[in-house]
Amino acid sequence: MCELTITIPDERLSALSVPPEEAADELRMLAAVKLYEMGRLSTGAAAEFAGIPKPVFLQRLGDYGVAVFDMTPEEFEQETRLG
Repeated sequence: MCELTITIPDERLSALSVPPEEAADELRMLAAVKLYEMGRLSTGAAAEFAGIPKPVFLQRLGDYGVAVFDMTPEEFEQETRLG
């Protein structure tokens, strides 16, 4: 396992709106969400990256404004068309 260390000025850390002891978890979640959004990680891999179960990761994607399903309205209609 790789361990990364980053230095963040206190005034920038406050922008996360989480207590300092939760900052590492929040940054890991933010990175996992962005990597998923970019298509670099699957939902399972992103959940593992974030250190949370996959169902929880899927639920939390909405908190970050990221859709679980990335379909255009046309693709959705085609997939759900009956007959």
